[in-house]
Amino acid sequence: MDDVRGFLDACQAFFDTITSVAFWPLLLAVSLHVLKLLLRGRAWQNILRASYPGERVPYWGVFGSYMAGVGVNSIAPARGGDVVKLYLVKRQVKDSSYPTLASSLVVETLFDFVVASILLLWAIKLGILPGIPDLPALPAFDWAFVIRHPVIAAFIGCVLTGLAIIGAAWASRHVNHFKEKLAQGFAILRDRRAFLTGVVTWQAASWLARGAGVYFFLEAFHIPASVQATVTVLVVQGLSTLLPFTPGGAGTQQAVLVFAFSGTAAASTVLGFSVGMQLVTTAVNVLLGFGAIAIMLRTLRWRQHVFADEGFRAATGSEPPDSDPAAPPSPSALPGRANGV
Repeated sequence: MDDVRGFLDACQAFFDTITSVAFWPLLLAVSLHVLKLLLRGRAWQNILRASYPGERVPYWGVFGSYMAGVGVNSIAPARGGDVVKLYLVKRQVKDSSYPTLASSLVVETLFDFVVASILLLWAIKLGILPGIPDLPALPAFDWAFVIRHPVIAAFIGCVLTGLAIIGAAWASRHVNHFKEKLAQGFAILRDRRAFLTGVVTWQAASWLARGAGVYFFLEAFHIPASVQATVTVLVVQGLSTLLPFTPGGAGTQQAVLVFAFSGTAAASTVLGFSVGMQLVTTAVNVLLGFGAIAIMLRTLRWRQHVFADEGFRAATGSEPPDSDPAAPPSPSALPGRANGV
């Protein structure tokens, strides 16, 4: 309830300040957000080309699949949109397999993990993030249980890690074909030059576009824009996706940003900025994402398409939601992701 109340207060702050939002910086920020997505689509296309060198991998088909996943992830927790990405892109690449496509998503986040780690270390060095003693006191903080009960959290973490190790050991002995399919998704890593030119350069450009977009969002909501402020927002966005309990990290971002900007801007201004940026980017993601779904599937009822596919059910062990057609799919059988967009 505290999460919901905090987010609703932030929404109220946003609507109180919406009339003062600067239009041109906002338009630039939205344009840069779309550019970031276009660049990331190119990077994923190059990863898939390396995995399937003999197949046609169309850019707009890959971008549409990527955008559809981003749109679903914007309104659904636990990265359910990744399931949509895999299903749609498999329709675009002939003779592709779900294990290979899923591992390609892991490759797609490797550079992100490095950049996010560097930004996090920088933010910690500058002291712009709350310390561990401050975390449980922050409103809408999703990790409060971990901080208040570290022993239980550590035990749960060890159990999950142990199960993952046991599962990997079992797979290494019994699922050789599955391992080969997974390894195929990492093919581009065997060619450093191809990975650098085909993935790192495009994703570095996407990070620049993302940072510039955040800068102009700050300008649009009249918060002093600087490199440090931009890095702060990028770090908070990354932290809120590590445990995606809410769509887009709603609630967590607002709480941490208010703390981080406490000496720079009023809490109501920071809340208005944070919710405003999140609502605008979510609206763009949903519009483009579900537009892509409508074009590629000729319908917005993507769950029925996904779970009607026998190959998808066989690859993931999922069953169609018979009793509740609106129930979200479970991507639990797919490889996990690092910090992503």
